[in-house]
Amino acid sequence: MHALDWHLVNSPLVEALPARLLRPRARANADARALAQARWCLRRKRDGRFLATFDGWRLHALVAGLDHEPGLGELLAAMDARHERAGVPALLPLDGLRERLAALGLDEAYGERTGLALVAEPARLEFAGFDRYRRPLWLLEPAARAWRRMQSVARADGIALEAISGYRSHDYQLGIFERKLARGLAVDEILAVNAAPGYSEHHGGRAIDIGCPGEPPAEESFESTRAFAWLQAHAGSFGFAMSYPRGNPHGITYEPWHWCWHPASAGAQS
Repeated sequence: MHALDWHLVNSPLVEALPARLLRPRARANADARALAQARWCLRRKRDGRFLATFDGWRLHALVAGLDHEPGLGELLAAMDARHERAGVPALLPLDGLRERLAALGLDEAYGERTGLALVAEPARLEFAGFDRYRRPLWLLEPAARAWRRMQSVARADGIALEAISGYRSHDYQLGIFERKLARGLAVDEILAVNAAPGYSEHHGGRAIDIGCPGEPPAEESFESTRAFAWLQAHAGSFGFAMSYPRGNPHGITYEPWHWCWHPASAGAQS
């Protein structure tokens, strides 16, 4: 695989992913056949629909009306662009997200109340292996390197660390809200258990939910495992910190599984 093919190229509405990583997850036989011969797959972020395959030169449409698909031109331009300047990752604009938050009746007051900041999505993310469910795991490039090193060192210590989830787009979080609103829940009810779209650390590609074999995902019982004890002792050496301990100032429920990579805190092993 070409080096760049290990990356997800991001844009506000459409993303490009290495086709070979998606072949087992194709939703239809026609999609599977197209992916088998492609280098990239272009996917609509809002609903996960495969739009086209791309060999670096030509698009092969997987949906009707591809020429009129919003955001497609922006994604193709992003695939040709440089994504970093002086080591700083390029980020997607937040304007469209603010408009969609306003439609939910949310604005900056939510961030002021919770102490959470809006998190922009990176323009490019690195393949960091597979999660527990054999889905591609995407993280910001230095966070991906740190995760792979930490997982390897833990394995040498007899500890199996599993990724439950990494990067999640604004659209993914918005989809959660839309489905719950459709079931009749109010926005305030949803906010009691879900962060507002745009305010999750997962959007920035630095956060990862971690589990271990035999342990249910995203449960407080993770704190009783050897894996959690190992993380408490060693994760800081790789730049990872637990974001939401008990009594955190954001009012978020205790999450012993949620760890975020911070470049300033990375130690010698990172």
